[in-house]
Amino acid sequence: MSETENNHISPTEIKLHQKSRLLEIAYSDGFRFQYPCEYLRVFSTAAEVKVMDKPVHGKQMVNISMLDPQGTYALKITFDDGHDTGIFSWTTLHELGKNYDDNWQSYLNRLEQHGLSRGDARVTNAQGRVVVKLVYFIELAGISGKDEEEITLPDSVSNVETLLAWMRKRGQRWK
Repeated sequence: MSETENNHISPTEIKLHQKSRLLEIAYSDGFRFQYPCEYLRVFSTAAEVKVMDKPVHGKQMVNISMLDPQGTYALKITFDDGHDTGIFSWTTLHELGKNYDDNWQSYLNRLEQHGLSRGDARVTNAQGRVVVKLVYFIELAGISGKDEEEITLPDSVSNVETLLAWMRKRGQRWK
């Protein structure tokens, strides 16, 4: 179906199953698809994802933290890894559902070609603790006195929200 022929397709039901990390959408044409959160994350419509040389990887455990309808034409999906710039039209979501098997196999092939994994893409130190590089801009660079730093995260930090909460506890200047 072309984009024009598909324009009349709209969702009739949307369910987010966070425990199983699935987004389920039923459409007006009778189709119903279950999208793994990882699938939607790696096929994000965001410009920065589309121009990457390597496929998005290490997102096997990603979940959706928020769904935000964009008028009557699309859904903005916020993922718990902080990615929030993908707006999925109903047509795009419908096509992703219809082409899931081919898309997924193509993605797995690209991962293999680049020597990447669906699993955890985190960098860890010798003790198995997660190490991240934080890059600061403008105000935060002034507060920290540096443009970037590499830190070992405490176990309590598992996503962007908990990272921000942890950073605020680093001292008065970070609040």
